[in-house]
Amino acid sequence: MTDTAVLEFVDTPDGLFAILAADDGAVLSSGWTDSPERIVERIRPDHRPAQVRPGTTDAAAAVRAYYGGDLAAIDDVRVRQFGTPGQLAGWAALRRITPGAPLSYATFATVLGHPSAVRAAASVCARNAPALFVPCHRVLRTDGSLGGFAWGLEVKRSLLDRENPSLLSADSQA
Repeated sequence: MTDTAVLEFVDTPDGLFAILAADDGAVLSSGWTDSPERIVERIRPDHRPAQVRPGTTDAAAAVRAYYGGDLAAIDDVRVRQFGTPGQLAGWAALRRITPGAPLSYATFATVLGHPSAVRAAASVCARNAPALFVPCHRVLRTDGSLGGFAWGLEVKRSLLDRENPSLLSADSQA
């Protein structure tokens, strides 16, 4: 458990983006919300910080750069995640998905070495706490539709459009 964490909010075209970082700068949780509680709740209960204080994070500059067009700005932001070995491997694999080249949940399951475990692959995405920095938005349904996203499908669509404007056709945005 991290004793203290810093919470910073960044204005983005997709709404307010919250970053919760450990004192060493590693991002613990992040997402498009103005709710400190919602960000903290994304972390496993036994790893939630005892205290959250407002402040600044190194990761905020990467968010601004990403929204400014530098899609690689988020790649080197340190994150700290807590999960099973399979979840940790899945989150690491998410960080290797190229912007503009999303995978289907089925392909992601295959990348993880378990082609028949599509639901488990989707669960890895759903349990991802440091959204954007671990880009779970880059995984879609097999038919190309968006699937789910903790921060809303409008945000997911916007991120994918930012990374590859020609990727989503009107009929695959369902």
